[in-house]
Amino acid sequence: MAAKPKSPASTRPLRLLSANIQAGSSTRAYREYVTRSWSHVLPNGKRLNLDSLAALAEPFDLVGLQESDPGSLRSGFTNQADYLAERGGFPFWSHQPNRRISRIAGSGNALLSRLEPRELLDYALPGRIAGRGVLLARFGEGDTAWDLAVTHLSLGAKSRQLQLGFLADLLSESPRLVLMGDFNCDFDAPEMRALYRETKLEPPSERVATFPSWAPQRCLDHVLVGGLKINQYQAIPAAGSDHMAVAVELEVP
Repeated sequence: MAAKPKSPASTRPLRLLSANIQAGSSTRAYREYVTRSWSHVLPNGKRLNLDSLAALAEPFDLVGLQESDPGSLRSGFTNQADYLAERGGFPFWSHQPNRRISRIAGSGNALLSRLEPRELLDYALPGRIAGRGVLLARFGEGDTAWDLAVTHLSLGAKSRQLQLGFLADLLSESPRLVLMGDFNCDFDAPEMRALYRETKLEPPSERVATFPSWAPQRCLDHVLVGGLKINQYQAIPAAGSDHMAVAVELEVP
Protein backbone atom coordinates (compact mmCIF):
# COMPACT_ATOMS: atom_id res chain seq x y z
CA MET A 1 0.00 0.00 0.00
CA ALA A 2 1.33 3.42 -0.95
CA ALA A 3 2.06 5.83 1.88
CA LYS A 4 -0.47 8.61 2.30
CA PRO A 5 0.96 12.00 1.26
CA LYS A 6 1.85 14.18 4.20
CA SER A 7 -0.55 17.11 4.61
CA PRO A 8 1.08 20.54 4.54
CA ALA A 9 1.06 22.47 7.80
CA SER A 10 -1.87 24.84 8.09
CA THR A 11 -1.20 28.55 8.55
CA ARG A 12 -2.78 31.40 10.46
CA PRO A 13 -2.39 35.16 10.19
CA LEU A 14 -0.12 36.90 12.68
CA ARG A 15 0.36 40.64 13.06
CA LEU A 16 3.95 41.82 13.49
CA LEU A 17 5.28 45.27 14.32
CA SER A 18 8.83 46.62 14.16
CA ALA A 19 9.51 49.97 15.83
CA ASN A 20 12.53 52.09 16.65
CA ILE A 21 11.07 53.79 19.74
CA GLN A 22 13.91 56.30 20.28
CA ALA A 23 13.92 55.34 23.99
CA GLY A 24 10.50 56.96 24.37
CA SER A 25 11.65 60.39 23.17
CA SER A 26 9.72 62.71 20.86
CA THR A 27 11.21 64.29 17.74
CA ARG A 28 9.00 66.10 15.23
CA ALA A 29 11.55 68.23 13.35
CA TYR A 30 15.30 68.17 12.70
CA ARG A 31 15.81 71.20 14.95
CA GLU A 32 14.46 69.19 17.89
CA TYR A 33 17.57 66.99 17.85
CA VAL A 34 19.19 70.14 19.31
CA THR A 35 16.33 71.87 21.14
CA ARG A 36 15.20 68.62 22.80
CA SER A 37 18.68 67.14 23.34
CA TRP A 38 17.91 67.03 27.07
CA SER A 39 15.55 64.11 26.37
CA HIS A 40 18.60 61.90 25.79
CA VAL A 41 19.54 62.21 29.46
CA LEU A 42 16.29 63.04 31.30
CA PRO A 43 13.08 60.97 31.61
CA ASN A 44 10.60 63.87 31.28
CA GLY A 45 7.66 63.12 28.97
CA LYS A 46 8.67 59.56 28.14
CA ARG A 47 5.95 57.83 30.16
CA LEU A 48 3.19 59.37 28.00
CA ASN A 49 5.00 58.25 24.85
CA LEU A 50 5.43 54.75 26.26
CA ASP A 51 1.72 54.56 27.03
CA SER A 52 0.98 55.57 23.43
CA LEU A 53 3.42 52.92 22.19
CA ALA A 54 1.75 50.28 24.38
CA ALA A 55 -1.63 51.17 22.86
CA LEU A 56 -0.07 50.95 19.39
CA ALA A 57 1.47 47.53 20.13
CA GLU A 58 -1.56 45.96 21.81
CA PRO A 59 -3.33 44.67 18.63
CA PHE A 60 -0.17 42.90 17.45
CA ASP A 61 1.01 39.36 18.16
CA LEU A 62 4.76 40.05 18.04
CA VAL A 63 6.55 43.37 18.41
CA GLY A 64 10.26 43.98 17.76
CA LEU A 65 11.74 47.09 19.38
CA GLN A 66 14.93 48.97 18.71
CA GLU A 67 16.43 51.72 20.91
CA SER A 68 14.57 50.37 23.93
CA ASP A 69 16.20 51.58 27.16
CA PRO A 70 16.85 48.75 29.67
CA GLY A 71 16.82 51.13 32.64
CA SER A 72 18.85 54.31 33.04
CA LEU A 73 18.47 57.96 34.04
CA ARG A 74 16.80 58.91 30.77
CA SER A 75 14.10 56.23 31.20
CA GLY A 76 13.57 56.94 34.88
CA PHE A 77 15.39 53.63 35.52
CA THR A 78 12.49 51.78 33.88
CA ASN A 79 13.09 48.81 31.61
CA GLN A 80 10.99 50.03 28.70
CA ALA A 81 10.43 46.57 27.19
CA ASP A 82 9.12 45.32 30.53
CA TYR A 83 6.84 48.35 30.85
CA LEU A 84 5.46 47.97 27.31
CA ALA A 85 4.92 44.23 27.75
CA GLU A 86 2.92 44.78 30.93
CA ARG A 87 0.88 47.68 29.54
CA GLY A 88 0.23 45.88 26.24
CA GLY A 89 -0.64 42.54 27.84
CA PHE A 90 2.22 40.53 26.31
CA PRO A 91 2.95 37.41 28.39
CA PHE A 92 6.43 36.89 26.91
CA TRP A 93 9.16 39.46 26.44
CA SER A 94 12.93 39.63 26.17
CA HIS A 95 15.43 42.49 26.08
CA GLN A 96 18.94 42.54 24.64
CA PRO A 97 20.93 45.49 26.03
CA ASN A 98 23.63 46.48 23.56
CA ARG A 99 24.97 49.87 24.58
CA ARG A 100 25.19 51.70 27.90
CA ILE A 101 26.59 55.14 28.70
CA SER A 102 27.27 54.89 32.44
CA ARG A 103 23.88 55.15 34.22
CA ILE A 104 22.76 58.00 31.96
CA ALA A 105 21.45 56.07 28.95
CA GLY A 106 21.14 52.56 27.59
CA SER A 107 19.84 51.05 24.36
CA GLY A 108 19.00 47.64 22.98
CA ASN A 109 16.66 45.38 21.04
CA ALA A 110 13.56 43.78 22.54
CA LEU A 111 10.79 41.37 21.62
CA LEU A 112 7.22 41.37 22.96
CA SER A 113 5.24 38.23 22.12
CA ARG A 114 1.87 36.58 22.62
CA LEU A 115 3.44 33.28 21.49
CA GLU A 116 5.90 31.40 23.67
CA PRO A 117 9.25 30.98 21.86
CA ARG A 118 10.83 27.56 22.13
CA GLU A 119 14.24 29.23 22.14
CA LEU A 120 15.66 32.73 22.61
CA LEU A 121 19.20 33.64 21.56
CA ASP A 122 21.11 36.89 21.43
CA TYR A 123 24.29 37.75 19.57
CA ALA A 124 26.62 40.72 19.42
CA LEU A 125 27.15 41.98 15.89
CA PRO A 126 30.61 42.80 14.50
CA GLY A 127 31.46 46.39 13.63
CA ARG A 128 34.01 49.15 13.97
CA ILE A 129 32.24 50.31 17.16
CA ALA A 130 30.74 47.79 19.58
CA GLY A 131 27.12 48.09 20.68
CA ARG A 132 24.96 46.41 18.01
CA GLY A 133 23.22 43.06 18.27
CA VAL A 134 20.51 40.70 17.09
CA LEU A 135 17.84 39.00 19.20
CA LEU A 136 16.67 35.68 17.71
CA ALA A 137 13.46 33.86 18.71
CA ARG A 138 12.50 30.42 17.43
CA PHE A 139 8.90 29.22 17.30
CA GLY A 140 7.29 25.86 16.56
CA GLU A 141 8.80 22.47 15.72
CA GLY A 142 9.38 20.58 12.48
CA ASP A 143 7.02 21.70 9.72
CA THR A 144 5.72 24.55 11.90
CA ALA A 145 9.17 25.93 12.82
CA TRP A 146 10.03 29.51 11.96
CA ASP A 147 12.49 32.14 13.19
CA LEU A 148 12.12 35.81 14.07
CA ALA A 149 15.13 38.11 14.49
CA VAL A 150 15.21 41.74 15.69
CA THR A 151 18.22 43.93 14.93
CA HIS A 152 19.54 47.49 14.67
CA LEU A 153 22.45 47.98 12.28
CA SER A 154 25.21 50.58 12.28
CA LEU A 155 25.25 53.93 10.52
CA GLY A 156 28.43 53.14 8.54
CA ALA A 157 28.26 51.02 5.38
CA LYS A 158 31.45 49.07 6.18
CA SER A 159 30.13 48.02 9.60
CA ARG A 160 26.74 47.17 8.09
CA GLN A 161 28.47 44.95 5.54
CA LEU A 162 30.15 42.99 8.35
CA GLN A 163 26.89 42.78 10.30
CA LEU A 164 24.83 41.65 7.33
CA GLY A 165 27.42 38.99 6.53
CA PHE A 166 27.09 37.72 10.10
CA LEU A 167 23.27 37.71 9.85
CA ALA A 168 23.37 35.93 6.48
CA ASP A 169 25.45 33.14 8.03
CA LEU A 170 23.30 32.98 11.18
CA LEU A 171 20.01 32.72 9.27
CA SER A 172 21.15 30.70 6.26
CA GLU A 173 19.63 27.39 7.42
CA SER A 174 16.19 28.71 8.36
CA PRO A 175 13.46 27.70 5.86
CA ARG A 176 10.93 30.23 7.25
CA LEU A 177 12.08 33.43 8.85
CA VAL A 178 11.54 37.12 9.54
CA LEU A 179 14.26 39.72 10.10
CA MET A 180 12.98 43.07 11.32
CA GLY A 181 14.52 46.27 12.55
CA ASP A 182 16.24 49.55 11.80
CA PHE A 183 18.78 48.73 9.09
CA ASN A 184 20.00 52.32 8.59
CA CYS A 185 19.96 51.66 4.83
CA ASP A 186 17.53 50.94 2.02
CA PHE A 187 16.54 47.34 1.38
CA ASP A 188 18.34 47.42 -2.00
CA ALA A 189 21.61 48.87 -0.66
CA PRO A 190 24.70 46.98 -1.96
CA GLU A 191 25.58 45.58 1.47
CA MET A 192 22.14 43.88 1.66
CA ARG A 193 22.92 41.52 -1.24
CA ALA A 194 24.63 38.88 0.92
CA LEU A 195 21.46 38.58 3.00
CA TYR A 196 19.29 37.82 -0.04
CA ARG A 197 21.91 35.55 -1.57
CA GLU A 198 22.61 33.38 1.50
CA THR A 199 19.15 33.20 3.11
CA LYS A 200 15.53 32.82 2.02
CA LEU A 201 14.84 36.46 2.91
CA GLU A 202 13.45 38.63 0.13
CA PRO A 203 13.20 42.41 -0.16
CA PRO A 204 9.77 43.99 0.37
CA SER A 205 7.60 44.26 -2.73
CA GLU A 206 7.31 48.04 -2.30
CA ARG A 207 9.39 50.88 -0.92
CA VAL A 208 7.88 52.20 2.33
CA ALA A 209 9.54 55.35 3.67
CA THR A 210 10.00 55.44 7.45
CA PHE A 211 12.43 58.30 8.23
CA PRO A 212 12.07 61.02 9.33
CA SER A 213 8.66 60.31 10.81
CA TRP A 214 7.36 63.88 10.32
CA ALA A 215 8.12 63.79 6.56
CA PRO A 216 9.18 60.24 5.58
CA GLN A 217 11.66 60.17 2.72
CA ARG A 218 14.12 57.37 3.51
CA CYS A 219 13.43 53.64 3.64
CA LEU A 220 15.47 52.56 6.69
CA ASP A 221 13.16 50.26 8.69
CA HIS A 222 12.24 46.88 7.24
CA VAL A 223 10.49 43.59 7.92
CA LEU A 224 12.19 41.09 5.62
CA VAL A 225 10.43 37.76 5.13
CA GLY A 226 11.43 34.39 3.69
CA GLY A 227 9.28 31.30 3.17
CA LEU A 228 6.11 32.95 4.53
CA LYS A 229 3.21 34.72 2.82
CA ILE A 230 2.78 38.46 3.40
CA ASN A 231 -0.78 39.79 3.49
CA GLN A 232 -0.14 43.43 4.45
CA TYR A 233 2.89 45.73 4.74
CA GLN A 234 2.68 49.35 5.83
CA ALA A 235 4.33 52.13 7.83
CA ILE A 236 2.49 53.64 10.80
CA PRO A 237 3.41 56.40 13.31
CA ALA A 238 5.20 55.21 16.46
CA ALA A 239 4.16 57.81 19.07
CA GLY A 240 6.76 60.60 18.96
CA SER A 241 9.66 58.58 17.58
CA ASP A 242 11.72 59.94 14.70
CA HIS A 243 11.09 56.64 12.85
CA MET A 244 7.82 55.27 11.55
CA ALA A 245 7.02 51.71 12.63
CA VAL A 246 6.48 48.91 10.09
CA ALA A 247 3.34 46.76 10.48
CA VAL A 248 3.03 43.41 8.69
CA GLU A 249 0.47 40.61 8.57
CA LEU A 250 1.93 37.18 7.77
CA GLU A 251 0.62 33.67 7.25
CA VAL A 252 2.74 31.44 9.53
CA PRO A 253 2.57 27.72 10.42
